[in-house]
Amino acid sequence: MNQSELSVRINRKNANHHLWNNNGKWWCHLTVHYPDFTAERKRFPLHTRDIETARQRRDELLAEWTGNLNQKEVAV
Repeated sequence: MNQSELSVRINRKNANHHLWNNNGKWWCHLTVHYPDFTAERKRFPLHTRDIETARQRRDELLAEWTGNLNQKEVAV
């Protein structure tokens, strides 16, 4: 079976890319595409109502998912 690779698309014009506000609480949402051409939506609660904190937690989450410890490379 082929191994999947994570590709993160970031819209640098939108500081809130991958963020979703649900009744005041922020979530990170993304779609994982697999080698068999299927996809799965992933949603992660960021446990904050503050947008700046949500952006920071989103960047940390994306860095963790990409295996990249240097957050500057995935920061929006």
